[in-house]
Amino acid sequence: HTDVYFWEAKGQTPVFPRILGHEAGGTVESVGEGVTELVPGDHVLPVFTGECKDCAHCKSEESNLCDLLRTNVDRGVMIGDGQSRFTINGRPIFHFVGTSTFSEYTVIHVGCLAKINPEAPLDKVCVLSCGISTGLGATLNVAKPKKGSTVAIFGLGAVGLAAMEGARMAGASRIIGVDLNPAKYEQAKKFGCTDFVNPKDHTKPVQEVLVEMTNGGVDRAVECTGNINA
Repeated sequence: HTDVYFWEAKGQTPVFPRILGHEAGGTVESVGEGVTELVPGDHVLPVFTGECKDCAHCKSEESNLCDLLRTNVDRGVMIGDGQSRFTINGRPIFHFVGTSTFSEYTVIHVGCLAKINPEAPLDKVCVLSCGISTGLGATLNVAKPKKGSTVAIFGLGAVGLAAMEGARMAGASRIIGVDLNPAKYEQAKKFGCTDFVNPKDHTKPVQEVLVEMTNGGVDRAVECTGNINA
C-alpha cells in the first residue's frame, strides 16, 4: 500500500520514473569503497529508515530519524554523488526511499541495510524490514508498557498487529484493538487482543469509550495508521 501511495504521487516529492519497493530480503552481491560492515554473501534486509550511526538522532535512545538517511528519504538518488544507479537506454531511473526493492538487483546505502542470520528464509523475513519492525519497535522501544498494563492499539493492519505482538511480549494484561473493520478482531486475537472497539459503534469519542472500559484510562496507546511513517 505504501508503494501504491507513492505511485499515485500522494507522498512527498513525486519523482518519476523510479523503481518502487521497500520490503525485501537479499544477498549482498558486492560492496563499495570504504564499506566494512558487510561483505559479499551476507544476508540483509533493506530498511528505508537508515542509520548513519553518527548523528544526534542515531545516538539517541528516543529517536531514529537519522539526519543523513531519514530526513530526505525520498531523494531519488544516492547520497554520495547525487546520481542514480539505475538507467534505461542511457536515461536515469530514480531510486525509491533508498531501497528500490522491485528490482532483481538494487544499490543501497550501507546504513540502510541490516545484516541478518543467513539461516533465516529470505522469502519470509522480508516483512521484518518494514511493517513488523515498525509496530514491534513502537511498542517495545517507545511506548514501553509495563507488565500487567492496559494497552490500546489504533489500527489493526500489519503494523498494528506487530505493535500488538509487542504489547503481548511486554506482558500487557489487557490489549484493546481499535479499528473501523470488525472483521479484523478474529485475526487480532492471535496477537493478544483481549477487547475490540469499533468507533462506528459509538456516538461518543473513542477515547471516552476506552476510559469507561478501563475505569480511568489506558496505560499506553500506540497509533498504527497511515503509510510509511506508521
